[in-house]
Amino acid sequence: MMNLLILSCGTRNKIVQAFKKELGDAGKVFATDCSELAPALYDADDYFIVPREDAEGYLEVILSICKENKVAAVLSLIDPELSLLAENRQRFLEIGTLPIISGYEEVEMCFDKYRMFRFLQENGFRTVQSYRDKADFQAAVATGQVTYPVFVKPVKGSASININKASSEAELDLMLNRHEGMLIQEFMDGTEYGADVYIDMISGEVVSIFIKEKIKMRAGETDKSVSVKDDALFGMIKQMAEKAGFRGIIDIDIFQVAGQYYLSEVNPRFGGGYPHAYACGINVPKLIFNNIAGTINEAAIGDYKENIYMMKYNEVKIMDRN
Repeated sequence: MMNLLILSCGTRNKIVQAFKKELGDAGKVFATDCSELAPALYDADDYFIVPREDAEGYLEVILSICKENKVAAVLSLIDPELSLLAENRQRFLEIGTLPIISGYEEVEMCFDKYRMFRFLQENGFRTVQSYRDKADFQAAVATGQVTYPVFVKPVKGSASININKASSEAELDLMLNRHEGMLIQEFMDGTEYGADVYIDMISGEVVSIFIKEKIKMRAGETDKSVSVKDDALFGMIKQMAEKAGFRGIIDIDIFQVAGQYYLSEVNPRFGGGYPHAYACGINVPKLIFNNIAGTINEAAIGDYKENIYMMKYNEVKIMDRN
């Protein structure tokens, strides 16, 4: 049996469904959440209501679930839990459970936007110009390296929380004074893309890349998108992901301005738009199950059709508590 545990499943029903479909009768897909009203729980074979991920003793609860249910691999769908999984990788391995996550240092780099910017810059990848220090930003403005408007966002943050556009120094000061730990980024006036990337857990090689042009966004997630291909961007993504040492599934934000691609943020988990990739044949659950079984995946980068559209819409889950 090859059992899988999906942590903090929330509303990500499509991902739970995909894992169940690919696993079939070879095992069970378990899910957890801190709320019994998380709809994705009820698409799993079985589920567990657990404390919040920041509660004392949370890790022990998850380790116990893994041990008692012979869980072969575990993954999380929310940012706050990823560092916990990566940092405690050895504890999971000791009970026979493989965390599907990059290493702790790589995960932490993803969650520090300035640190990620420096990594990309120092390794020769085009990226979004970023400033931690206002004086450095003002010097860049004075020399014409950057102009208003700019984006102001938390150095460590997710779901597009506290991200604002500043069109003047007065607006910039207002936003910088409102919150601590903010980052100033140049405004990228172009097309935004997302990439769902799988790096083999065993070989460390990028084996799958799916690129989508983002048509409509909501709260940091893609609502509408269309599949596209570009060999130059495939190469850029593969080189960056392998250079950084990522493992498993990652989600990358990319901008195209004046015909040039700029790598932006990396999320070391399933992105909200992954169902688009899955519908186009990018079978990350299968790649994960292969790795759990000790099989190295062969690279099949760009193995999907272009011009396939994704359009999200609301569904309803009904639960009878009687």
